[in-house]
Amino acid sequence: MASTEEEVASFVAARHRDLARFGFMLAGDRAAGEDLVQEALLRCLPAWERLDPLGVEAYIRKVMARLAWRARRQPFNLHLSSDHADQATADIADASAELTDLRRALTSLPPKQRVVLVLRYWQDLNEAEIADLLGCRQGTVKSRASRAYAQLRQDLGWTDDTAIARNSPAAGRDVP
Repeated sequence: MASTEEEVASFVAARHRDLARFGFMLAGDRAAGEDLVQEALLRCLPAWERLDPLGVEAYIRKVMARLAWRARRQPFNLHLSSDHADQATADIADASAELTDLRRALTSLPPKQRVVLVLRYWQDLNEAEIADLLGCRQGTVKSRASRAYAQLRQDLGWTDDTAIARNSPAAGRDVP
């Protein structure tokens, strides 16, 4: 049986890139995303042997989301830099102007709003699952998401009609 140290090293070698991307999405900055990964791994290390091997990544992502959610209230601060974020995301999405604008708008959101959107659309969690994961009420998740959508619409110049038209079957896209 492999030692805990070998298991952790193997896990990090295999999953670090995906965790770093998730961290970037949560934090809006590559360096802060890396910090999230490191902090989550450090916090999980003492309990590593007790974690379900099939659920380790999910648990680490949960710890990362909670760290990002609480970043303003605890000493572990995430520092956002939209200039650095644009350079660091070349491997996350192609460089189209629309995606660059969307990335910039996401980076400008307050951390709690960004965390809710990332969990909703990147992790595909529903409002109840997000509330449970973050340890808050479902109404809090709904209000953060609503405020984030409103800010994105304002920052990107979207109207409700434009967003609906882009996702309508008539526009050639199926509504999920």
